[in-house]
Amino acid sequence: MKRAAGLTDEPRLFGAVEAGGTKFVCAIGDETGRVLVEERFPTTDSAATIAHMLQFLRRGSSEAGRLSAVGVGSFGPVQLDRNSPHYGFITRTPKAGWSETDIVGPLVREFECAVGFDTDVNAAALAEHRWGAAQDVRDFVYVTVGTGIGGGVLIDGIPVHGLMHPEIGHLYPRRHPRDGGFAGVCPFHQDCMEGVASGPAIQARSGAGLQELDAGHVQWEIEADYLGQLCAQLVLTLSPQRIVMGGGVMNQVQLLVPIRQRMRHWLRGYVDRREVLTDSDEYVVSPGLGAQAGVLGALALAIDAAETIT
Repeated sequence: MKRAAGLTDEPRLFGAVEAGGTKFVCAIGDETGRVLVEERFPTTDSAATIAHMLQFLRRGSSEAGRLSAVGVGSFGPVQLDRNSPHYGFITRTPKAGWSETDIVGPLVREFECAVGFDTDVNAAALAEHRWGAAQDVRDFVYVTVGTGIGGGVLIDGIPVHGLMHPEIGHLYPRRHPRDGGFAGVCPFHQDCMEGVASGPAIQARSGAGLQELDAGHVQWEIEADYLGQLCAQLVLTLSPQRIVMGGGVMNQVQLLVPIRQRMRHWLRGYVDRREVLTDSDEYVVSPGLGAQAGVLGALALAIDAAETIT
C-alpha cells in the first residue's frame, strides 16, 4: 500500500475502486479529491481480484478510519439499473472469466455503506468535470483508448445511462483504405472501433505497440483516422462542448494533432463552429488528471453516493 505524504485525519473518508480490465486501482480519499492511500494490482480472475480489492479497503479503513461510502468505476458492460436483480454486476464482457460478476454486492456486505457505481469511463468523465480538463463545460465526452475503447458522456454534468450506458467503442468506422485486410479483434463485432483502433488491435496488426513504431509507420495514419472518425461521430450525435481523450494509447500525445485533422476531414465543414474549425486544440484534449482520472472518478462516485443518504 502506497501512502501519500501529509496524511491527516479527515471527518469523512471514502473508498475508491477503478476496476480496469488490465489493472485495479484502489484508494482511500477525502471529499476534496485528495488520495491518501493507493494500491495498484493486476486484474486476474474475478474471485482473487475482488478479494484483493476488499483486503485493501478493509486495511485502509482500519488504518485511516471508517469509510462513508465506496465508489466503483468498472470496465463493462455493467448493469446500472437499480431495479435489476443484477445491479452492480459486470455483465456480458469480452474479459474472459468476468461475465456476470457481482462487484457491488461484496462491498455492501463488507462495509455496510453506500456504494456509487458506474462505468470506468463515466467515472473518469465525472472526475475530469470536477477536477480536470472539463471543469468549464457541462456537456462533454471522455474517450479512453487502451485495452478497449470506451466513452463516458456527461450531459449537464450528469453521466448518461439510459437503456444501458454508452458503448461508443463498438460503433463501426469506415475502414481505412490501407487497412482493408485486417479483420479486427473485437470478439463481438470484429471490426468495430475497438476492434480496429484499440491497443490490442494495434499490436495484432503491426506486431508492436504504437510507441514502438517509427513516426512514418502507416499505423499512425490508420489510428489517427479511426479516432478522428470517432470524434466526428461524437460531434454529430452528442454535440459535446469538449472531447477528452485518455487511455494508454493516447499517452502518445502526438496523436492529438492528426486526430483533430481527421475529425475536420470527416466533418467536411458541416459543423460551422470555431471549436472544430480553428480552436480544435482546445476542443479535443488530453485529460487534465492523467492516469489518475479513473480512480478519482471512483472517488467522486463515492462522494456523491454519500450525499444521497445524508
